[in-house]
Amino acid sequence: MGNRFSTLKCKEVVNVCDGARLGFVSDVEVDVCSGCILAIIVPCKCKCFGLIGSREDFVIPWRCIKRIGDDIILVEGDLNSFCLPRPKRDFF
Repeated sequence: MGNRFSTLKCKEVVNVCDGARLGFVSDVEVDVCSGCILAIIVPCKCKCFGLIGSREDFVIPWRCIKRIGDDIILVEGDLNSFCLPRPKRDFF
């Protein structure tokens, strides 16, 4: 399946197990040797305009994607297994 990042970016991701709206695709994880997409990355919802709140992302393996539509991506799996902490950034 030849999906490009541009076709996945900004699509809403919904978990079919419970109907949870996870957010929008912001990035992908790619195998640099094969060029295949390994996972899609969806930032967890933050509070206060993204300044305060969750410091985690949903990293959803490609195998968990069930359907890709025009505006939405349907995934299936346990949300706790998708949620990974973001690496800390050094500001200075």
